[in-house]
Formats: sequence, structure tokens, C-alpha cells
Amino acid sequence: MLIALPAFRFSPCRSRPPMRTLCFATVAVLGFCAFGQTRAAELLPNNRPIEVVIDHYGDTLLKTDEITAGPQADDATLIRRLTLDLVGRIPTTAETDEYVKSKEPQKRAKLIDRLIASPGFVRHQASQFDVMLNNTVAGGDARKGTVRDYLAAALKEGKSWDKIFRELMLPNEADPKQKGASEYLRGRLTDADKLTNDVSVAFFGVNVSCAQCHDHPLVADWKQDHFFGMKSFLARTYDAGGFLAEREAGLIKFKPAKGVERSAKLMFLTGTEVKTDTLRELSKDEQKKEKEFTDKSKANKTAPPAPAFSARAKLVDLALKPGESEFFARSIVNRLWHRFLGAGLVNPLDQMHSENPPAMPELLTWLARDVAANGYDLKRLTRGIVMSKTYSRSSVNTSQSLPASKYFAIAKLKPMTPLQLATSLKIATADPTTFDNLKPDEFEKRIESLESAARGFAGSIAQPTDDFQIGVGEALLFSNSDRAIKEFLNDSGGTLLGKVKTLKDNGEIADLMVKTVFGRAAKVEERTAIAEYLQKRNDRPLEAQKHVLWALVTSAEFRFNY
Repeated sequence: MLIALPAFRFSPCRSRPPMRTLCFATVAVLGFCAFGQTRAAELLPNNRPIEVVIDHYGDTLLKTDEITAGPQADDATLIRRLTLDLVGRIPTTAETDEYVKSKEPQKRAKLIDRLIASPGFVRHQASQFDVMLNNTVAGGDARKGTVRDYLAAALKEGKSWDKIFRELMLPNEADPKQKGASEYLRGRLTDADKLTNDVSVAFFGVNVSCAQCHDHPLVADWKQDHFFGMKSFLARTYDAGGFLAEREAGLIKFKPAKGVERSAKLMFLTGTEVKTDTLRELSKDEQKKEKEFTDKSKANKTAPPAPAFSARAKLVDLALKPGESEFFARSIVNRLWHRFLGAGLVNPLDQMHSENPPAMPELLTWLARDVAANGYDLKRLTRGIVMSKTYSRSSVNTSQSLPASKYFAIAKLKPMTPLQLATSLKIATADPTTFDNLKPDEFEKRIESLESAARGFAGSIAQPTDDFQIGVGEALLFSNSDRAIKEFLNDSGGTLLGKVKTLKDNGEIADLMVKTVFGRAAKVEERTAIAEYLQKRNDRPLEAQKHVLWALVTSAEFRFNY
């Protein structure tokens, strides 16, 4: 049994936002103008660097409201944050030392470019987007509906977000490059209502479920027509012998809270309708042909051809059409902002509407315009966000009171995802010298191997939410799990404990452990406390060293990306 871990009693968590008693959804075109609260002519020019625009609008808000921003994070903190955010792991001690010691003026830009160009960036972002789309544990490949393999291939190829959206919604199951893309829709076909809301939330930042039973009571332009209009685009899709198929015709009817039953239109969230004569119920003869069609597809093991009129294709075309694409563009900007800064410009992420304005409306509008104008290039958007001074502020609050989260005046603590944590544990408990003198391709293979080995353990950790607090399950896993002890506290060759047990000086041991786990030098009081603890237990040095290492890797400082 290991020593009790105080990190689980005093884990950091942010204050909970006020409970929302109403479910809002994004409004139509006129409401969206109110939501944006700005016009294109009022924005900064579109030729400005993304990071410059972010800091301009951020600093303007701080100045206007007389909020003091925190200082910039130190180099050791920044490389840890960037490495966790971009490639999903903590940096090795060699990486940290090289960055901290460097006097290169452009070292931050070079670090970001190196991380974004690495295979680890593709793997981590694929896991993050898979979680976003499916709300699953990062790295959980076996979970129903995962599209992680498709996302990894698509991101490796450099596909843009609009292209990924199109392939997820209109997958070509005969194309090897789109293998696995169809799982997003296939996993939701049994529940058209859930499919409708999932698509709206994931790609448009809109939770339309609250408009399913009645018109919204407070947002006048949000009607049942919006929910059932979206459903009409998607409900024609069905499973044809293991392949996706789509009916050429279909009709959705719904009963308003007041009045008679109505037929739904093919209507996008903006209120724009698609005119078609396919809004009708299938005849008995058409239903018979559909069954024959499905049986034939199943027998031949081939994907059926797309219908002459595809409602899903109309949805995709409309969602990406200039003048209609604000939902799509703003949603992905808000998602990435949330990923890298710990909170969205709009919170919650699925509540973009006129009653819930962005923290910085002009910034969201500028970034949405920019990402659309540049082909939904997510690498470009990511680089711009993490190059900003807004992103690189310290998480230490130096003000007398804590600034509201909407100011992004200090960095937000972000709990590691399951795969981030498990992979980082592998790195933190390895002998740091095993990463030295490796060629770039050898280093990447070594990291990928550790990441693969960490996936099993990651499956035992809960995916964090915005109101994350370390749960009992995780506390018990780290306190009493034989598996955790075997994976991270063995003293074989190549491990940190294997290296530590060869050292004689307790101060040297303390320095090595703190630097390897936290990526920084040990403070005087930490070094003294650890050395004294080891000295008191010099009759069983290895067990004492295990306790110290375990206390470090289960601490709040290690658990969070700060």
C-alpha cells in the first residue's frame, strides 16, 4: 500500500458557473447578426496575423474593463503547455532544457512549427477531434462510433475542416482514404433525433434538442421548424446491409404544442429552405424496392449508389455556402479556442445564440471570417492561437481578485485528457537519459511506442469536462491499483527509479525526480523535504523512492496543464 495522496483531497478546480435553467439554441440569420454584434467593415483588416488580432481584441477588452492581465508564463511552463496542447504529452527534460537555455529570438515560433509538423500532432489532434465528435475517451479506438482512424489519416493528409465535415457527412465507402468515416453516421442511425442534435452540436455549435417539443419560450426566432428542418436532412439515411444508404424522398411530421400536425421542411439553422418535390412519404412499392435494394447490397457487400437527390448533400452544401457558413466557421473557431485556452469565446460550446453573446464578438467574427477565407486550415488557426500572448499568459493570479474567465487574463488550468495523462506518466517515470542522442525519427518512434503502451491505462481514466474534479474512481485507481504500480513504479532498466537507485546523494535524487516529473528545477524547500524523507527511510531506500515518485506524479501540479 502506498502513502496517502493529498493531491486527491486538494485537487484544483475552477468555480462552477451559474446553472442554466433554460436550454437555448442558435438563432436564425437575423438573430445571428445580433449574436455577432459586429459587421465585417468594423473588423481589423483580414491581412493581419492571427496572433496580432487575438491580442488586439483581448487587450482592448482588458483595457476597457480595467482588468489587469497576468504576466507571461516562463519558458519551462510554456514548453510544457505547448507540448501538451499540440502533441498530447509533457516534454522530455532534454526538450525543456534546450528550450529554456536557448537565446534564439524566434524559439517559440520554431518550437510550435516543429510540434505541428510532427506525427504526434496528427495523433493527438485526431484523438481530440474524436472526443469532440463522439464524447468518448481519447485513445479509445474500440468505442462505438469512433472515427479516430479516419481523422488520423485525414489530418496526416492535411485535409481541411470543411473537407473532413463533407467526408463524415457524405462518406464514400468505396474509397480507402475515407475508411472509417461512415462510422460517425452509422453509429447514430437508430435514433434520428440524436443524430440531428449531435450533428448540430458538433459542427454548428447549436443544441437544437430544446426546440424538439415546442418553440423556444425566450428566443422568439427559434422554432420547432429548426429542429425538424435539420432532422429532415438526416432522417432519410439508413443502414443497407452494413452500408450507408439514403432515401430519395421522405417526410417528417411533428405536432406543435398548439395547433395541428405539420410537415417539416428541409430547412437549415439559418432559416434557409431547400425547395424540392421529394418531401413526401414513400409508397408501398417504393418501400418494397428499398428492401430489395438493401438485401442486394448486403448480399453483394457493396455500398449502394447515392440517390439522385441527396438531402444530406444539400445540408453540407448549404452549411458551407458563403452567407450561410457562419455557424460552421464560428463553431470550429470556438472549439479550438476552448481546447487551447480552457474556455470558449462562447460558453457552453453548444449554446451560440443571441441571449449568450461571445466574450469578444469582434474577435470571434474576425477569426470565423479568417478561417473560412483560408480554406478552414486548422493548422494555420491553431498556430495563430498558440502564438498569441493571450494564450501564453501565466496561470498564476497576481491580482487581488480572480478576473472573470471571459477576460482570459490568466491561463486556465486544464486537466489532462486520459491519453495525455497516461502518456505523460510513461515519460515522467522513464529514465530521462533514454531520450538523449536519438535522431528525430527515432525519437518520434520512441514517443509513439510509449503512447501506444499508454492507451490501455488511458481507458481507465474519465474524460474531463469543463467542471472537472478528480473523482473517487481515479483516486482509487492511483492509490490502490496494482496495474498502476507495475506500469509506473518498476525499477527496471530504462525507468526513472532504475536510474535513481544508482544514486547515493538524496539531494541529487530529489533534483532528478522533480525535474523529470515537473520539467523544472526543484525548489529549495522541495529538495530539503524529499531529501529528509529519504534519509529517514534509508533502511528501505527503494520503497521510499517509490513513495516520492508516486507523490510527484499524482500531484495536482502534474495532473493539470497550467
